[in-house]
Amino acid sequence: MEVPFFPTLFSSVRSLVVRQAFFPTLEEWLVNHPKIHGFSWNSGKTPGSSPRFLSLTVVSYISFTFFLSQVSRPSLARPLLRSISAIHNIFLATLSFIMALGCLVSIFSQVPNFRTLVCFPERTSPSGPLFFWGYIFYLSKIVEFMDTLLIILSNSMNRLSFLHVYHHSMVVIMSYVCVDSAQSSFSMVLVTNCAVHVVMYTYYLMCTLGVRPKWKKMVTDCQLLQFWASFLIMAMLVFYHFTGSGCSGILSWCFNAAFIVSLLFLFSDFHAKNYSPKLNPKYA
Repeated sequence: MEVPFFPTLFSSVRSLVVRQAFFPTLEEWLVNHPKIHGFSWNSGKTPGSSPRFLSLTVVSYISFTFFLSQVSRPSLARPLLRSISAIHNIFLATLSFIMALGCLVSIFSQVPNFRTLVCFPERTSPSGPLFFWGYIFYLSKIVEFMDTLLIILSNSMNRLSFLHVYHHSMVVIMSYVCVDSAQSSFSMVLVTNCAVHVVMYTYYLMCTLGVRPKWKKMVTDCQLLQFWASFLIMAMLVFYHFTGSGCSGILSWCFNAAFIVSLLFLFSDFHAKNYSPKLNPKYA
């Protein structure tokens, strides 16, 4: 059985993209480069791949965040803090764009059809271009811990919410689990997440440079749209899993499904409190 519409759409878009003159160049750099094409995730051997590393990283992040939020902190000069923030936002916006592009090119180059994109065959090995970009995505989530440090150093403690710390700590675990278990459809979630982060870090960069864009609400809207898209992707994964021979990483899918449900609830609550006309007169 096939999910209607999406397989035809994927096939049409894939055929159109691979015929473009620029595609072979992108494929050479983002798919066929030896470091990318030959990538293989080996738990405990690949840098940052051990459960101990993951545990220590997340516990350290939560501990340092709590500690630094409770003690008197060094005060950085505003120009220095602005420069660090600008570099951080430029780096993550650029990296997010590269990851999204690299994963998209890998999908069009390596994935033969929509069913395989959503449902990797059971016992799929986490190797090759798709999982290389998944690995970089996992490492990027550790780099994003810098978001929290910048909030603390700027003394903007009202921005250091439970949602912020929960999201940053749990998304690292989610990314690790996805790559380690070769979870099906992870590449699609990666592309949507990175696309949203390009928008988000561009917004943060403009704020850092003294420009206040009028599309702040759009950032949260994009995040909510991403979560709903993830639900659609996960629903199709379940459909293919039970109508075929099974999908890779179905157990990790259960963990990620619960995590995305919690994020949808928290971000929806944040959206309502900040943008509801009844609660925020600015949007009345």
